[in-house]
Amino acid sequence: MEIFGVDIGGSGIKGAPVDLDRGELARERHKVLTPHPATPASVADGVAEVVGHFDWKGPVGITFPGVVTGGITRTAANVDKGWIDTDARKLLSERIGQPVTILNDADAAGVAEMTFGAGRDRKGTVIMLTLGTGIGSAVFTDGQLVPNTELGHLELHGHDAEKRASTKAKEDEDLSWHHWAHRVQKYLVHVEMLFSPELFIIGGGVSRKAEKFLPLIEHVRAEIVPAQLQNNAGIVGAAMAAAGR
Repeated sequence: MEIFGVDIGGSGIKGAPVDLDRGELARERHKVLTPHPATPASVADGVAEVVGHFDWKGPVGITFPGVVTGGITRTAANVDKGWIDTDARKLLSERIGQPVTILNDADAAGVAEMTFGAGRDRKGTVIMLTLGTGIGSAVFTDGQLVPNTELGHLELHGHDAEKRASTKAKEDEDLSWHHWAHRVQKYLVHVEMLFSPELFIIGGGVSRKAEKFLPLIEHVRAEIVPAQLQNNAGIVGAAMAAAGR
């Protein structure tokens, strides 16, 4: 069974049909740059371009980098503030002409990893963290998602954690892998103190380079692994949500 998934990120909007039996992209994904400013109308145009690239007809799952409840986007840390309290499901469905399911981006990635990837068959508390423009989070207890946790906005040393430990922070400040890994370590120690997970799954595009920073992280008791679906996890999870999985 194939369903279309779209992942809206701070830097790019990417999507593809997803084979839900295997948890893999059925075709090579198509990506466009996230517009700036990332207003609802301009992002909707980007989503329409991605979906239109495949001439897709049918349900579409879409992730959003913020809190989503009942199809309404409630926060907008890394996109235009015009998204706050927008009926994103209605907006995007009308723009692409297809039924839409919308959910938090890290929640989507986490569900995909718990079903097909690094969290498969894992019990207890598992936390997926997506490191990118910001830091997204998905918290699971015995496989059940606690939605919209937004742990990237925990205060750490007087700052939003994602302002210090996201991939964007590494790039903006030209940090070495060692320096950045130390910041990520401080963040993980803080999250572990609060939630005591058995497993951290590290996702986002940087998961492709896990060998450059994960071995540098110390003083964390929980197991730390890279996402197996890497940066496609959000697309897969979005498609799962559209299929009601």
